[in-house]
Amino acid sequence: MHFVALVNDAVHIDNFTFSPATLTVKAGATVTWTNRDDEPHTVTSTATPRVFASGALDTDDTYAFTFDKPGTYPYFCAIHPHMTGVIVVK
Repeated sequence: MHFVALVNDAVHIDNFTFSPATLTVKAGATVTWTNRDDEPHTVTSTATPRVFASGALDTDDTYAFTFDKPGTYPYFCAIHPHMTGVIVVK
């Protein structure tokens, strides 16, 4: 019997970091961020205009965004700008 694992397009926010810091997905994938910290965080595109922006996520809040076009999408936490991550869409 052969099993196919489901791809988990998820990023956890924990200890003031995005994990994984770089996530590669296929075009059309929906990425879900979950805040596991006790502090609020955002998921904010660095592009101008913003491609996506979550607003403040409290503990255990989630934000999902569907990436339709291939490209590299850097993002950061607008509350803690040292927190950065990248979504690479193939």
